Amino acid sequence: MITLKNVTLRRGTKVVLDSVSTTINPGENVGLVGRNGAGKSSLFALLSGKLHEDGGDFHIPSSWRMAEVAQNMPETDQSATDFVLEGDTRLAEVQQQLADAEASDDGMAIAHAYSDLHDAGAHDAVARAQALILGLGFRVSELDQPVSSFSGGWRMRLQLARALMCPSDLLLLDEPTNHLDLDALVWLEAWLKRYAGTMIVISHDREFLDAITNVTLQIQQGELNRYGGNYSKFEELRAQQLELQQASFSKQQEKMAHLQKFIDRFKAKASKAKQAQSRVKQLERMEKIGPVLAEADFTFEFKEPANLPNPMLAISDASFGYVDDEGVPTTILTGVNRSVLAGQRIGILGANGQGKSTLVKTIARTMKALGGNITEGKGLNIGYFAQQELDVLRPADNPLEHMIRLARELGPDAKQPSREQDLRSYLGSFNFTGDMVKQAVGTMSGGEKARLVLAMIVWQRPNLLLLDEPTNHLDLATREALAMALNDFDGTVMLVSHDRALLRSVCEDFWMVGRGVVGPFDGDLDDYQRYLLEESKRLRELARLADAVKDEPVKDEPVKGAADARTADTAVVPAAAAPATPAVAAAPAATVPAAQQPVAGKDGREQRKLDAQARQALAEKTRPLRKELEQIDKRLSALTAERATLEETLTKPVPPAEIAECGRRLKANSDETAKLEERWLEISSALEEIAA
Repeated sequence: MITLKNVTLRRGTKVVLDSVSTTINPGENVGLVGRNGAGKSSLFALLSGKLHEDGGDFHIPSSWRMAEVAQNMPETDQSATDFVLEGDTRLAEVQQQLADAEASDDGMAIAHAYSDLHDAGAHDAVARAQALILGLGFRVSELDQPVSSFSGGWRMRLQLARALMCPSDLLLLDEPTNHLDLDALVWLEAWLKRYAGTMIVISHDREFLDAITNVTLQIQQGELNRYGGNYSKFEELRAQQLELQQASFSKQQEKMAHLQKFIDRFKAKASKAKQAQSRVKQLERMEKIGPVLAEADFTFEFKEPANLPNPMLAISDASFGYVDDEGVPTTILTGVNRSVLAGQRIGILGANGQGKSTLVKTIARTMKALGGNITEGKGLNIGYFAQQELDVLRPADNPLEHMIRLARELGPDAKQPSREQDLRSYLGSFNFTGDMVKQAVGTMSGGEKARLVLAMIVWQRPNLLLLDEPTNHLDLATREALAMALNDFDGTVMLVSHDRALLRSVCEDFWMVGRGVVGPFDGDLDDYQRYLLEESKRLRELARLADAVKDEPVKDEPVKGAADARTADTAVVPAAAAPATPAVAAAPAATVPAAQQPVAGKDGREQRKLDAQARQALAEKTRPLRKELEQIDKRLSALTAERATLEETLTKPVPPAEIAECGRRLKANSDETAKLEERWLEISSALEEIAA
């Protein structure tokens, strides 16, 4: 086990851990949480041996093998498969032993080495490495590409795969989800659930922590507190602890005030001097309970949009993609026919590389559509958060310069005060205070850059928010603030994110981007996770079959499993993705409690008569409610059909006046649907109460 006893750890003059003690048992999955700068990475450095304690005793079993994700960007021409395969340090050791034995022509050592190779899993090492690579979002065609050919984010995924490849007793993961899309995150989560060793993970993803951890360690103001349970359980226990602490503090304050009052009143009286002195000593001995200090959580809000065009935009028979430096177009999405309405909350789903960012960038006007029409509503004002913050930031400029330039670009269209002092005050509301407004953006942390981009978006008062992975580098508190701000936003939101808590909290509709098309996804996020896991399984099977075909001689008979792979390739859309048919749950039938069951003879006949009268009374009471429920169901079906027709109309080239009329009818349709659904729930609840 890992033990810390009265450990003190400093980084420069800052005390990160102040005489802390805790234990991490073998096999525990620990979530390490705390504010940015609290010392989480410093504790990781202590665990990995990069730092040493300044006081106290720290122990980790010397026999434990440790694995962690290297933070350096790999520069090598090795293939992706070979690079990840090298992460298996045990296999590399045994292969070296075999080479040494063969060089010395030691038959016994060679025999032992071959036995150890089998135990180390040499027979399926390549398959295991490629399964990791594919699970983290790479394509089969990329398995043999050189590492140096990938961008920075993809190389960090290879570093993660390399760490997972290493046989380990202790796995340290510092923000492993930062460079992942939702499909890779779901796969990683499933893999980590099967990990048999001790795991410690730093993450700002609530659902990820909830899924894989069973212990939570919180670093706060130099203290290290252990809580049994995942992050949600930690929040619950922490709230109870703070409530008890506040109650104890208030009670102690009352007692201390009473003692002080006695001392002040009687310290000058000779007859009471002894008792007063006793109270003084009692007050000095009392161990002071600290008050619950309110943490300065970061909060912000999106300003009310100046106008709300409806529809926001209509996409008709569009093709999206990019044009390379030589002017050759590459189409990624075709036949896109979608409309975006005022007030919609759209989550954009899709496996990595399928075109989510291409879709968002085209709508954001940073890329041009290759074909078709995108009709924007009058007064459309887009706020765009790019996946890479530096796409819209200048590293050499400071936050104030960014805001001044933004105010100048907008000119008369700026809807906020734009004097320098106004801009300074505004930046202060996003925690850019003092000298930070003059700090070069390139020297800032990822979280600070993300906050600056949010500040620039909010200042423009957009009515359509396009957010492409906005939570990268944001801590849990800032993610909560973003979710609250988005839920209070009156405009439209289109969101690409691997943060499932944010998607669940904000989005009501989902679009599926995949296999060259964009369509509705009628399932929920749980359905989507199941689909992603099946897709990862299919890709791994394809890689295994490709290896089998490459390594084995050509035979007349078909490769075993090929038919299954072909079947999987044509059935990747889950059942939940099919158009859902709303069904109205019937009210529960009235049942007769066991104590009222009829008995034989005259009493039985009387009981049956009473039961019949009760059923008749119940039917008369519920009849008008059931009749109203049927009418609501019919009207909801008609509204659903009308909505589908209007949305289809918006995907076609139509005159602006007709677009505006469709928008008005859709708004009325949405309002009436909401009222009817609320009444439907009221009636259903009433029927259940009557039946009970």
